[in-house]
Amino acid sequence: MKLLKFLSFILIMSSAGFANAQDTESTQQERKAGHLNNNRFKQLYQEFSSPNQYRSASGAPGPAYYQQQADYKMDIVLDDDKAVLYGTETITYTNNSPDVLEYLWVQLDQNVRASDSKTSLIEANGAAPAQQASSFVNSYMGEAFDGGFKIDYVRDRKGNNLSYTINRTMMRIDMPRGDVSRR
Repeated sequence: MKLLKFLSFILIMSSAGFANAQDTESTQQERKAGHLNNNRFKQLYQEFSSPNQYRSASGAPGPAYYQQQADYKMDIVLDDDKAVLYGTETITYTNNSPDVLEYLWVQLDQNVRASDSKTSLIEANGAAPAQQASSFVNSYMGEAFDGGFKIDYVRDRKGNNLSYTINRTMMRIDMPRGDVSRR
């Protein structure tokens, strides 16, 4: 199996080199002055951004550098009898940027295990070539495991409901107009 992965890596790299040669020939005449990197496979040495107030030329933080901050507090209960984990989570997000945030994104990775997840369509399931009837019924006819998040509400620090949208493993929380200021 490792040899197969190595061979496919060599094959991909070989085809990348072939595409690189073709790309160089076709774009040689189309290059405009000031464009250093028209080749999709070229390293980005000349493409780094210029030094600015946020980053120095070396990449070190500049005088206006900032980092966002998120602090999490979770009150979680594990119900062994029902095989359920439930609770509340408080996320305190500190906007240290000079920009006003109109919304926040929260990653909901656990939703790959939700009953309506599309993950099974892109992952190989390793199905056996032959399967006994009882095994097939247990695997495909029973109730699917629903391991995704069930979010009942999202509220601000004052207890007001916040508008939110969940799209598979992403949740967008819209900030109310009064709470979008810095810090």
